[in-house]
Amino acid sequence: MPFKNVLDLHTHTDNSFDGSHSATLLCEKAVEKGLRAVAFTDHVEMDFFREQHFDRTAQQSFFEIVRARSAFRGRLIVCAGVELGEPTYAPAEAEALLQHYSYDVVIGSIHNLRNKKDFWFLPYEKYDDTMIAALLREYFDELLALAQWGKFDILAHVTYPLRYICGEHGFAVDLRGYAAQIDAILEAAVKNQLALEINTSGLRQKLGKTMPEESIVRRFKALGGERITVGSDAHYAEHLGAGIEEGLALALRCGFNRTVLYQNREAVFVPIE
Repeated sequence: MPFKNVLDLHTHTDNSFDGSHSATLLCEKAVEKGLRAVAFTDHVEMDFFREQHFDRTAQQSFFEIVRARSAFRGRLIVCAGVELGEPTYAPAEAEALLQHYSYDVVIGSIHNLRNKKDFWFLPYEKYDDTMIAALLREYFDELLALAQWGKFDILAHVTYPLRYICGEHGFAVDLRGYAAQIDAILEAAVKNQLALEINTSGLRQKLGKTMPEESIVRRFKALGGERITVGSDAHYAEHLGAGIEEGLALALRCGFNRTVLYQNREAVFVPIE
């Protein structure tokens, strides 16, 4: 890899419902690929926390990450993390979870609207452009509430619904129509010292671009954003570190000369070099 400091701060083990490999195997692959650090951030969806047993998988995930961190000390920086889905839908329970586990890093994300399925599963064949616009407005409203809540470290894949709306189902979306909402989200992230994630999974999917795309990363910088992370959102060992180089190059183009590593919920700035 041409970059010296390659950090992948968004990955999933087999303790995510859609993950495939153990933390130990993923650490072995990360070392093989020359990564300096990896954060395992398994899914904990707060709106289905007990119903779908995320309370149990959170415990197993944390235990296995800590064990892997100990085994790979000196070879790889292993961060114990979590991807906290929809914490604003159950804030008291989300805060209790964060008090219970000594995470290094917490990702905040929205995968579904209230009382609706993940954007992945919505019946887009029944949607028209007007319905898509309403869906996105509601999504950005929820993302704003998440950024304003702010009790996490990294704001993940800001344009997540486009993975399916545009990438899988071919709708054309002009994000300029949502500029005011996106600005409000970015301003809240700046105020709460959240890192904006450059999620590279879209590069290997039909979407064909990072989430968010470069224009939004540039806007974050213009609004005073200082913290940026890059994550592959890998659910398979072969995707660890995928697109991180492209994400780092994008960050440089947007005026960022460092990324952030989190340890014990504290930001450590790492030069992009």
